[in-house]
Amino acid sequence: MMMMMGEMWAKPGSLVAGAMFLWVMFQQCMPHQFRSYIEKYSQKLVSFVYPYIQITFQEYSENRYRRSEAYVAIENYLSVDASTRAKRLKADVIKDSQSLVLSMDEREEVREEFKGVKLWWASDKTPPKMQTFSFAPAADEKRYYKLTFHKNHREMIVGSYLNHVMKEGKAIEVRNRQRKLFTNNSRDTWYGYKKAVWSHVAFEHPARFETLAMEPKKKEEIINDLTIFSRRKEYYSKIGKAWKRGYLLYGPPGTGKSTMIAAMANLLDYDLYDLELTSVKDNTELRKLLIDTRSKSIIVIEDIDCSLDLTGQRKKKKEKEEDEESKDNSITKKGKEDESKVTLSGLLNVIDGLWSTCGEERLIVFTTNYVEKLDPALIRRGRMDKHIELSYCCFEAFKVLAKNYLDLDSHHLFASIRRLLEETNMTPADVAENLMPKSISTDDPGTACLENLIQALETAKEEARVKAEKEEEEERLKAEKEGKEKEATAGEVKEKETSGEEVKENGVSALRENGVIPKEPPST
Repeated sequence: MMMMMGEMWAKPGSLVAGAMFLWVMFQQCMPHQFRSYIEKYSQKLVSFVYPYIQITFQEYSENRYRRSEAYVAIENYLSVDASTRAKRLKADVIKDSQSLVLSMDEREEVREEFKGVKLWWASDKTPPKMQTFSFAPAADEKRYYKLTFHKNHREMIVGSYLNHVMKEGKAIEVRNRQRKLFTNNSRDTWYGYKKAVWSHVAFEHPARFETLAMEPKKKEEIINDLTIFSRRKEYYSKIGKAWKRGYLLYGPPGTGKSTMIAAMANLLDYDLYDLELTSVKDNTELRKLLIDTRSKSIIVIEDIDCSLDLTGQRKKKKEKEEDEESKDNSITKKGKEDESKVTLSGLLNVIDGLWSTCGEERLIVFTTNYVEKLDPALIRRGRMDKHIELSYCCFEAFKVLAKNYLDLDSHHLFASIRRLLEETNMTPADVAENLMPKSISTDDPGTACLENLIQALETAKEEARVKAEKEEEEERLKAEKEGKEKEATAGEVKEKETSGEEVKENGVSALRENGVIPKEPPST
């Protein structure tokens, strides 16, 4: 009996092996022209007999740099069905790192039924053109999903079913979405099996507008502006503008610009892209980075006044040519071929030009400590629509910090602190540092921290007074020095004039004595 079963399994096995051998011989021995004709007409012949249609959804299309939205939606959609039907799964961490989401592994297939119609989803990838012994995926491998269904149901599948998959996939993405903080990678990682323009970590910053130290009216104004923006998709389409908005945050260091950005992301539930311009090679790379960003995100360039040569007034043509010539010479001498060549024009085109429409519902945020250094074209309305000044700590901002750090709504030392804050410039970061308890053995940590703050404010006030007096003394000495230099210069000029007149008189007298010019007749 066992021998008979072995013979039965041996025959199909030998047939498959023979077919594979003939197929390999066909590919290697048959001329390319004949092979293409045979494959073409054999596919037509099979199409008459084979009653199924297949649709392929590639992860990356040929002319795009980012993942296909259809592929991502299908991946999310199948993550629900695949976890119950597929036998081989892959797992990933989802929102808040609290649970896992399961999806189909590569070369796996699941069957689904939609309105009584049976169909099949398969996950696969194209084989590499050249076989290697590396365990890493080849650069030319491409992942894709393949949908198979009977040709009689073509209209329903292409229409209502795929629309259903896209809608459900996007809804699942929103539910499972783990917000991320991205940073741009170096160009070396843009290609090959790693192929990552951006790298990311989970964004879990706790900043909220409720805990932000600033004036309540200003805070409410910013919240309203952000909320209105997030709800105006149809309005932006109506007026013919890209659904984006620019924010310029400026002020001294330590006034909360980065914390403000985190609070904005938490309010709107957006991803963050921290763009480091100095690592971007040129304008083309800058455009590629923009294309690979998602919607519902904030693109941040911090300290833009320190990013490349994007600051100051644009130069006149002659000055610009001279500067470029000297710059080229210095680059040639020093060998700085690898420096970033991102230009102001390229940056403007990305944030407000044709490329700015690649994506929607995005904020572009610049931060700077010295707004006067920025080119007016970079921060004009329409590019940076809202300018927000973050200044030194006021009493209202202090009360927020006191509530956050000490859980205090009022205290008898608040009056002294209010007076000192009106007389002294101190950033919210410095105020917050003084409000943090420094010892666990203190009976009344709130009072101790407030006393530390008062002492710090008084010290800052005294330092500011001494600095002002020093600057005033330096200005006085400078004025005196300039006055003395002017007097000395005037004396030198007068002395030169006097000596010149004496020389002139002596010369005339000598000429008269030598008879060159006649002597003056005596006066009558």
